[in-house]
Amino acid sequence: MSKEKTPKLMEKELLKKNSETVQSLVKGLAVIKAFSQQRPTMTLSEVANVTDFTRAATRRFLLTLVSEGYAKQEGKLFTLTAKILDLGFAYLSTLDIWHNAKPLMNALVEQLNESCSAAVLDGFDVVYVARVATTKRIMSITLTVGSRLPAFATSMGRVLLADMPLSKLYNFLEHCHIEQFTQYTITDKTKLIVEIEKVKQQGYSMVEQELETGLTSISVPVHNGEGDVIAALNVSTHMSQTARQQIFEVILPALQQCARQVERIG
Repeated sequence: MSKEKTPKLMEKELLKKNSETVQSLVKGLAVIKAFSQQRPTMTLSEVANVTDFTRAATRRFLLTLVSEGYAKQEGKLFTLTAKILDLGFAYLSTLDIWHNAKPLMNALVEQLNESCSAAVLDGFDVVYVARVATTKRIMSITLTVGSRLPAFATSMGRVLLADMPLSKLYNFLEHCHIEQFTQYTITDKTKLIVEIEKVKQQGYSMVEQELETGLTSISVPVHNGEGDVIAALNVSTHMSQTARQQIFEVILPALQQCARQVERIG
């Protein structure tokens, strides 16, 4: 497989893709996406380095974000504000299915005493569009609506990738950044394809300790009226608390039933 594309290279290719593209908008979005959990606060120079834009252009974009309230500046440091969530909630507000599905997810969480989430595929990540959490803490990071996790290493991601044509899946993995999160993470792309094909056949995905040690997640697809996979629904648990037998005998059937109920209201 060929060398992975860097975010900078992909951004440049996007700018060239279509003569109708408003490049200033694309660049402005790139500045927003430069901020992340690992980079919540950056200087102008750091943002310019991440985006590969000139300092002058980066300064204009950052000051525009500050002016419109989407970012704040403290000395040399820039940080996104909570107003940036408006962009995501504008999308989520169009998804009545997840608003209506919340009671079903709540019921599942009460039944299993485990957290339940729904996600869609966005680029190389899954993005959480709904979540009902328990008081149990099983991950080192806090997951909320809008959280992103790498698709290749998550059960929801593999459910969504399993719906891709094989050629598209090959292309996805060709350019995906594969990271070794734990000793159990599958990083061999050929093995990932085999695993994702297995998900397609069995109709669910279970990922054990690939994202975090001790964390097990099982996911099933959610279909629309035409039979297309529009999201993935999952339950996460800790292997020290839940045996594999219980996952398959209790959690999976309940999760599948919840997914069918969500499909009916969609």
